[in-house]
Amino acid sequence: MEPLLTAGLRAALVFILLLLAAGTSEHDLYLSFCGTWRHDSGALSLSVNLSTGCSEISISAGQSSLSIDGQITAGCSRSEVIPLKQLGLKSQEETRFCLYWEPLLDQLKLQVGGKNLSLCWPRSVQGLCCTDLSYGPNAPVAIYGITDGTKNNDLLTHKTLEAYKFIGESTDCKSLCDQQSRGSTHVNVEPAVGNVEHLCAHSSEVDMKEGFRGHNVTAAATKGVPAESSTTVHLPPALKTAATKTSKVVCTFFNNNSLFQEGHKENRLFNEVVGITVENEVIANLSEPITIDFHHDVIPQLHSKKCVSWDTRKDPLQVNWLADGCETRQKGAKHTECLCNHLTYFSVLVQMEPRPVRHLLALTAITSLGCAVSVISCVAVFIFLCRKSRRCKEQSIPIHMGLAVSLGLLNLLFFFTGVLANVGGERLCVWVGAGLHYTLLSSFTWMGVEVFHTFWMVHVVFSPSPKACVWNLVGFALPALPVFILAAVGDIYGVREVVPSDDVSNPYRMCWMKDTPKALLAHYFTNMTAVAVLVISGLVMLFLVYRKIRIRDEWRQNRVAFLSIWGLSCLYGTSWGLTFLDFGPLSDVILFLSCVLNAFQGFFLMLRFYMLAWMRKQAGGSALGSTSTGSTRQHMLQAPEKS
Repeated sequence: MEPLLTAGLRAALVFILLLLAAGTSEHDLYLSFCGTWRHDSGALSLSVNLSTGCSEISISAGQSSLSIDGQITAGCSRSEVIPLKQLGLKSQEETRFCLYWEPLLDQLKLQVGGKNLSLCWPRSVQGLCCTDLSYGPNAPVAIYGITDGTKNNDLLTHKTLEAYKFIGESTDCKSLCDQQSRGSTHVNVEPAVGNVEHLCAHSSEVDMKEGFRGHNVTAAATKGVPAESSTTVHLPPALKTAATKTSKVVCTFFNNNSLFQEGHKENRLFNEVVGITVENEVIANLSEPITIDFHHDVIPQLHSKKCVSWDTRKDPLQVNWLADGCETRQKGAKHTECLCNHLTYFSVLVQMEPRPVRHLLALTAITSLGCAVSVISCVAVFIFLCRKSRRCKEQSIPIHMGLAVSLGLLNLLFFFTGVLANVGGERLCVWVGAGLHYTLLSSFTWMGVEVFHTFWMVHVVFSPSPKACVWNLVGFALPALPVFILAAVGDIYGVREVVPSDDVSNPYRMCWMKDTPKALLAHYFTNMTAVAVLVISGLVMLFLVYRKIRIRDEWRQNRVAFLSIWGLSCLYGTSWGLTFLDFGPLSDVILFLSCVLNAFQGFFLMLRFYMLAWMRKQAGGSALGSTSTGSTRQHMLQAPEKS
């Protein structure tokens, strides 16, 4: 009796387990396979051979080639060999890679050596999906191959195998969408993104018949989102004229597809991506743009938004979002409108870094005016110093002339940098950007020479100052060294776009250092370091001069005291220190103050020499300031001179 009871309980338990398994049976939607490719250090290539169907996919690797072969796609066919050198992949002996498969989007992506390659572009929901990819038979162990293979973050083996094979099953896509809509499946597609729930793409087909006057296509309402907040596409009548082979246009709406992301921290893509296509036709340069309305959460004004598109004809492998052919219009804090003149994938890119510039138009106007005035002022100062050098042999005159020349050239180039960027383009901007960088470093160097010369004249009284040729070598030759090195490195100078916070679709173009990590590193090592050294040394020198002259009778006059510090500040460039104070509630005030002081520095320099000559005249001295009073005041406004 006991054995029969035990057998009955065992059978009942098995039956219950089978029922539970049947009730909770769900498809393993996605494939995420990662491993380390062991190869030699020679030329590497990627071999892709994909065809439609649902049988299996094989990832194999050898001494110099990584291969992806199989039949798992619904509409993607591809057969080619891709040299990995053209993708900037370094020749190392081991390369980490991951292969991601999304059956609901018919999308296959390979991540190798930090590069994201789209082997199959995303599509709308197909009839049948190839899923339930199970690990197939083991391949032989080899010296070159794939080691530490993982499937959906589960380790398969530590051994180095020639290949990994996964066998799939054909499943109805609608049932997969139903399964996913219940929130039962998540996939970790990228470490930077985390666990992301993917919703099925929704497609709408529009038949542009005779007399087509435009049509609005709206994405299917997402659960919990109002219908009026759904993404909407307006197809203009001009699209009917441009489409010569067919009258059907397909709009596909993707939601939360992290495989569209570029992976850069400074840019993040909206969840919504819209694909607009006309079969077997390339539509571009429409006379009337397509309008796409994106609705989103409130994005802080510190982060700019711009409409972008990914042209799969120009960049078939790597996702490359560009603003070309699209205009951005802000319709509100939660509404962005895109007007684009071509068909492809569209979305809105949020620029995390660098921040858009506040009050860019006003700052540009102030800078242009200041640069123009400073150029004229520096020319006037140079002429004044040339005439003065004929009458006396003050040791500081060559230094003042060097500062006037470098500062004048800096303001001249900066005044025309916007025009040259729009007219000459990238090729001309490489030279103009390098020249602008050189004149900036040269100006900083001459300001540093002014600081050093003041220290020499105040504290090293009985030693002669270095000759003018030495100062010219330091002021003009030394700054050229880092510029030549950066130019030899390459990809440092070119067109730089400065994005205004009020109109992100209309950036200000200038010739300067590019907006790349390499150029940013060069900027901090050269410009910011030079500014920090200059400001600190200038402030120290001002304090030393103050200690020397504060006991004089003239110092007790407020006007003379102010002019003393102000005059030396013009020479030392201490106003550039405001660059480090652009933060907090007073950032706008600091920004405008820094812009005015630095843009008009040439004018202030001329004003300093005018005030010095005026004070000599008021003292009743000669042009050389021969009286004691005039000589003392000259000592206070500029470094003490030696004849």
